[in-house]
Amino acid sequence: MLQDRTVLITGASAGIGEACAAVLAAEGARLILAARRRDRLGALADELQQRHGAAVHVVELDVRRRESVNESIESLPAEWAAIDLLVNNAGLSRGLDPLHEGAPRDWEEMIDTNLKGLLWVDRAVVPGMVRRGAGHVIHIGSIAGRQVYPGGNVYCATKHAVRALTDGLRLDLAGTAVRVTSIDPGLVNTEFSTVRFRGDRKRADSVYRGMTPLTADDVAQAVLFAATRPAHVTVADLLLLPTDQASANLVYRRG
Repeated sequence: MLQDRTVLITGASAGIGEACAAVLAAEGARLILAARRRDRLGALADELQQRHGAAVHVVELDVRRRESVNESIESLPAEWAAIDLLVNNAGLSRGLDPLHEGAPRDWEEMIDTNLKGLLWVDRAVVPGMVRRGAGHVIHIGSIAGRQVYPGGNVYCATKHAVRALTDGLRLDLAGTAVRVTSIDPGLVNTEFSTVRFRGDRKRADSVYRGMTPLTADDVAQAVLFAATRPAHVTVADLLLLPTDQASANLVYRRG
């Protein structure tokens, strides 16, 4: 169902975005890979072309910059301009400080990436879907958009906002045939915690100590499931947890 469909993935250079690229390429999708790290995108594009014969277009993009987002979408070559599926995935977290001790620069980075960046990409891509009367928007949210945990304050707030925007977009697009999905993972072992703790691998690894987290591929498989339902079916909302995690705050750890 994805053969020759054009898919835009943000945050495609690592983690969930990279895994989505691999899974969707295997299904025959044509991929627009967008992220800040062009070198990683180029290496991924080469790998997908060799492994799957995938058609890949690479876009160096910082979703925080609205003008850059608009320019990147408007300047796509004609054969790439009709985006069938948007996987709006770019996001990050910074720190676990209590709100009253938090760093404003961290707050701004999370708000600009997780919230504004998602908005800028949706605003640039969705009108084309509406004009064509077809399309699918998948937001990669988080359990943090449903439950708050200690130290999560601003990150959780951005993901709660993503959840509200997803539901609002679905309402706004009623009758257009454009589908809207939120996929909200729990603990996933990617670069997420390493980024959160600014490269402190020991602290990042402790997040997954004694339990089996999700992998990026687990989330990508959920994206594939949602994207390949018949046109009359919308997977509106999917919470994906590792079996060892019962909530944002309750994780069973061995040893």
